[in-house]
Amino acid sequence: MSLKDRVSDEIKTAMKAKDKLRLETVRGIKKVIIEKESEIRGKGRDALNEEEEMAILMQLAKQRRDSIKQFTDAGRTELADKEAKELVILEEYLPAQLSDADIEAAVDEAIAEVGASGPRDMGKVMGPVMQKLKGQADGGKVQAIVKSKLS
Repeated sequence: MSLKDRVSDEIKTAMKAKDKLRLETVRGIKKVIIEKESEIRGKGRDALNEEEEMAILMQLAKQRRDSIKQFTDAGRTELADKEAKELVILEEYLPAQLSDADIEAAVDEAIAEVGASGPRDMGKVMGPVMQKLKGQADGGKVQAIVKSKLS
């Protein structure tokens, strides 16, 4: 089942349950999917592949995390709470996130593979690690771990 189909089913369920927040969040996901599909139609394709769908979800989750931080810093806790609830709904569609220990193991492996020795090699490490952990770890968290390992 494609993400678009899953989201459409979820919209119906949220409408029946009168769950306004879930309905709003899931409609937002569908809106972005439809926009991306219209972009690729010009390239001769009809539907997004699984990797593109995952990228959409990760982008939306990242936007929520950034908004939570900004609202919290500005003292707007009610808006930060709403964004946090939306993030929980979005994370239901994402694969399970890896633990810090698993991320560190992947970073150590990548450092060994590329022979990184200092902070200048951060880019050499980040590429392979993010490719391997795609969708399973937040880029900011991975970046912080790589930075600490190469310092």
